[in-house]
Amino acid sequence: MIKHIVSFSGGKDSTAMLLMMIENNIHIDEIIFLDTRMEFPQMYEHIKKVEKYINRSITVLKAENSFEYMMFDYVKTKGKNKGEKGYSWPDFRNRWCTSYLKKQVIKRYLKRYIDDEIIEFHGIAVDEGERLNKNKEKNVRYPLAEWGITEKMALEYCYNKGFDWEGLYENFDRVSCWCCPLKSLKELKTLYSKYPELWEKLKRMDNRTYRKFRSDYSVKELEEKFEKEICKSRYIQRSF
Repeated sequence: MIKHIVSFSGGKDSTAMLLMMIENNIHIDEIIFLDTRMEFPQMYEHIKKVEKYINRSITVLKAENSFEYMMFDYVKTKGKNKGEKGYSWPDFRNRWCTSYLKKQVIKRYLKRYIDDEIIEFHGIAVDEGERLNKNKEKNVRYPLAEWGITEKMALEYCYNKGFDWEGLYENFDRVSCWCCPLKSLKELKTLYSKYPELWEKLKRMDNRTYRKFRSDYSVKELEEKFEKEICKSRYIQRSF
């Protein structure tokens, strides 16, 4: 038996894909959301809103251990760092968060369909060529790309349906984990200036770990940098 599984991140592309699939009467057996426990608070509200809109539940999966546990407390059992506690911040060389909190979780969960053929539906737009070339070893479909839907079109579609993520996409290009060190400096500056509660938590996390937030900046150094830029901008505005 073939099972149609929607991989739902909650972002603009996966939201547009899900709603369009339902509009086009494409059969869906299950909708799965992988919760890293570090999503923006607005994302959790968005997911509730989507469930109400489509009148069906979304399966929420979580890793056994939280992001913070893996970052600070997990004891490594192999390799040269055996016995060391915590993976610290992820970086481009070691995105342990994606592996542990997402890939391993979904792989284990889908084993329940061991006697079925699984088709996964991923929300990747037609203008995301590099991402479309991934998952070649899996049976994955990309409806947005098949329909010629761009990222901009997907966002506008969601807005027209009443989904606005409480302004997240007005401030960020990507609305995955709020604490990600791989965000651009522009987005991190927005996090500092517009989401102070999250920024304070980011500082506390950075103070607890052995490797600073980014290779070029700690959270404290970023805060000093952003504050100088904001003060300079205010001064220039007053001058005019």
